[in-house]
Amino acid sequence: MFSHVMLGVNDLEVSKKFYDALLGTLGIGPGVANKNRYFYRSPTGTFCITTPINGEPATHGNGSTLGFNMQSPEQADAFHAAGVANGGTTCEEPPGFRDGSVGKLYLAYVRDPDGNKICALHRPAK
Repeated sequence: MFSHVMLGVNDLEVSKKFYDALLGTLGIGPGVANKNRYFYRSPTGTFCITTPINGEPATHGNGSTLGFNMQSPEQADAFHAAGVANGGTTCEEPPGFRDGSVGKLYLAYVRDPDGNKICALHRPAK
């Protein structure tokens, strides 16, 4: 459905360090620079960070969450730990399984240095 997702950031190099570590846990290489942006490419799409082109400060979307698929709970934990170790902050409940209307999910939430909410999500086999 999506070709790419782009998030606005205020300090490009601080955010690059955060996302290099976070996405590195998924086997994605460091961001590739292009002007005031970094691009992270995978076989299924592109994730980007940028300073806003209008010159205004980047702000997080209250109520917004960007989710990444995980292969296992362990990968979700590594993703979360990498985020916290590189300038992010944990949010929501601690990483773990949740039961809900869509079934059992393993979730781990972290906010990036600009406050964007990022989710690591693993759906166990039924």
